[in-house]
This record gives sequence, structure tokens and C-alpha cells, in this order.
Amino acid sequence: MTFDPFADFRMTGHNAIVTGGAQNIGLAIARTFAAAGANVMIAGRNGDKAAAAAAEISRETGRDVRGIACDVTSQDDIVRCVDTTVKAFGGVSTLVNNVGWGRAYDDPLAVSAEDMIEAYKLNTLSAMQMTAACRPHLLKAKNATVTNSGSLVGVLPAFDFIAYSAAKAALNHLMLGLAHHFAKQVRINTILIGTVLTPGYADAGLDAKAQEALAHPNNLTGRAGAPQDVANAFLWLASNAGSWVSGQTIQVAGGGTRVRLKPE
Repeated sequence: MTFDPFADFRMTGHNAIVTGGAQNIGLAIARTFAAAGANVMIAGRNGDKAAAAAAEISRETGRDVRGIACDVTSQDDIVRCVDTTVKAFGGVSTLVNNVGWGRAYDDPLAVSAEDMIEAYKLNTLSAMQMTAACRPHLLKAKNATVTNSGSLVGVLPAFDFIAYSAAKAALNHLMLGLAHHFAKQVRINTILIGTVLTPGYADAGLDAKAQEALAHPNNLTGRAGAPQDVANAFLWLASNAGSWVSGQTIQVAGGGTRVRLKPE
């Protein structure tokens, strides 16, 4: 029998929920999981956009891919998303907490308490509540996983994105605790994503000049990331290929910051 080095990366039989899966990194994750054999529920605030993305991926891959409107800051929407997924696919084995967003501030100490709380609700609390809703189904699944879209600014100083970075730092600690809670039952990991240029950067308040600077960051690869760079890491962690990895925060960020002792 010929050895297949890609067998462990296949996700046939898996039923996945990808939040924020209708665009950018989430869309790449949803497409990659489906191409690897999974059934995928794309959860997005815009239900029509989620449904359109799902239909396109389903045509491409032949898998059962569906879209649903879901505001991950709404407990009712979370429960409806999980119940709909279980009804459609028979269970949930794979959860991707991908939703996350933050905006830039000129003065970190001028950020309102309300903005800090909203950042926490979107980037941290939503992942906890989605995981809680999926728990009874994950515990029944084989190779059950929760993988989170974290951020490099959750471990590095980012005073201009203070609310977002604080919320992502909280996500790291939250999910590490849950990984220990679910030991031997559900694998939980977080990917610390670096600069991946998407339309979201403009929405966050970064102008064209700032985005051009980010396109050539001071990292070991010398380039910004693409959504597929991140999706490939999610596939590794969610599939059997990552079955010996849990409780980790893993950087997918171009190798991190390059330090030079003398000018080039």
C-alpha cells in the first residue's frame, strides 16, 4: 500500500462551523476545509453574503456548505447557528472562532470604557460562548477541535490598537484555560495572525499609505500574509495532522519581527 503523506490532512466526515467565514481569512478557511472533505457552516453577520459564499464553495468542492446569519455577540444567534448546523450535518466536530475586528486610536488612554467592552465582547466573549454552545456536540465527535483566530498584537505591544490587542490577549489566556479543561477530549489552539492585508484594514482606519507600509513588514519573510497562508495552518490544527497539538498559541506571521544590530 502506497503511503499517503496527505491523508491526515483530509477532513472527510468532519462538520465545521467557521464564524466570519464569508470573506477574507474566514472565507479561505471555509474553502480549504470543504476542499479537504468537510461539511461547513459559514456564519456571518450578513446572511445573504454567507449564503452566497457557501454556494460558491459548494459548487467548487462538491461538499455540503451552507451559510447562516449570525451575530456572534448575540447568544440567541449563536444557539440558532449551532442548532442549525447539527440539524443539517448531524453534529459539530470542528469550530473555528474566526470573527474579530478592531480599530485604530490615536490616544490609547482616550479609548472609552464602552469601546473596550465592545472589543472584548466581539473578540473574546463571542469565542467562549460559541465554544460553550458547541460543547455537547464536540464531546461526541472524533478529533474534536476549536481553533481561534488570534492576533500577533495579542502578544506584542500595539498601543494604537489597544482595545483590540487587549481583547486578543484575553482570548489567548481564555483558550489556554479551556484547552486544559477539555484535555483528552477537545483540542483547542489559537493562531496568532500577523499582517494579512484585507479590506478590513481600511475599515479599521488605516489609510493607503499605512497599508502600503504594511505590505512589506519587517519580518523574516519580508512580505505580508495572504488568507491562504493562514487557512493552511487552520487545516493542520483542525485535521488529524495536528492531533498531537493542543493548548498552543502558534504564530503565523511571516516569522515575526526581524531584529538588526546594524543598518543594512
